[in-house]
Amino acid sequence: MIFRLIVISIFLIFIEIYSFQAFKTLLKTRWVLGLYTSISLILLAFVLYSFYKFDFSVGQNKLSLAGIGVMFLMYLPKIIITLFMFSEDIYRIFAGIIDYFLANNNQNFLPERRKFVSQISIGLAAVPFLSLIYGMTIGKYNFKVIRQRIFYPDLPNDFDGFKILQISDIHSGSFDNPEKINYAIDLINQQDFDILLFTGDMVNARAEEMYPWIETFNRIKKPLYGKYSVLGNHDYGTYLHWKSNQEKATNFIEIKDLSRKIGFKLLINEHIKIKKNQSEIALIGVENWGKNFGEFGDIDKATAGLNPVDFKVLMSHDPSHWEHIVKKHSANIQLTLSGHTHGTQFGIEIPGFLKWSFAQYIYKQWAGLYQHAERYIYVNRGFGFHMYPGRVGIMPEITVLELKKTKK
Repeated sequence: MIFRLIVISIFLIFIEIYSFQAFKTLLKTRWVLGLYTSISLILLAFVLYSFYKFDFSVGQNKLSLAGIGVMFLMYLPKIIITLFMFSEDIYRIFAGIIDYFLANNNQNFLPERRKFVSQISIGLAAVPFLSLIYGMTIGKYNFKVIRQRIFYPDLPNDFDGFKILQISDIHSGSFDNPEKINYAIDLINQQDFDILLFTGDMVNARAEEMYPWIETFNRIKKPLYGKYSVLGNHDYGTYLHWKSNQEKATNFIEIKDLSRKIGFKLLINEHIKIKKNQSEIALIGVENWGKNFGEFGDIDKATAGLNPVDFKVLMSHDPSHWEHIVKKHSANIQLTLSGHTHGTQFGIEIPGFLKWSFAQYIYKQWAGLYQHAERYIYVNRGFGFHMYPGRVGIMPEITVLELKKTKK
């Protein structure tokens, strides 16, 4: 832990030195530079303190969230400044070498810093700085209802127009504003849907994180065809240091029971039949299966007894399950619902024009609808937030999916 703090400190100090050079080029008043330096040192000390105080037996808390938020707020903009200033230093060194040998200038080896480079770097750094402030104050609770129609030739006739409301990645341990969460619940209740599906990560690690919010989530109306849930990677308590295996096992039992306490039926590697008039579809729920986060889900067990011609909806938290297993599985699962990625809570989305996030470099399916042959996956952007206490460009999502029948 100490070694890690030393490495982080060296990296951050390097960034601070270069950022200071940019401000020093523009700000000539000594007391303004002194104020900038003092604020930077105080915030750096706070970030390091939050890292030092992080307790792996407790997990994420308000201090760690604030520390990570301040770190992003301070150092993402300063990394941009550093890239510009460091690049300028490379130019200055080469220019100095050329000037020294060709012009025989022995007075000033390095040319002076150019003011416009500092202006450009600080101007560009202001964009993520202001965006991150927005994300931490407004964006993290800026819930969006996204509607998506999906067309199937093999959808049973009675399910034409059947509406699924999906939420995912609640991460209740990160919440800090009851009014905003109640607003989100009201927003859910305002939607027209036949069934409600929650695709995992109710907590960050501990069951007790959800206890203050049980009454709030119990306000979600029960649709005609019920409410169902599955487990996400955070629901296993994997990321904490537990006093004993028994404590971890007890926490897992309590997390599984949270679904019942808020009116959801938890599906664990199993399926049920949803019947409407003379037709039925299979709803399948598996434990978390992630290429990098635990392969607990058993799709073979969950689909036992189903026929390839049955219409199936699968809840599987991690979209990598679809990519590596589900989309080519012999069970012929027409629709998979996932979450997990959060879209990294940072990106750019302009419908019909641009969709970008760091998540796309990790997951092939990271937000929205994707298709492989006649099989689809929808990846929900998440209800809550984790690690970074905000959202920039990738907003918290409530999804309403409508299944539609097409002619063969």
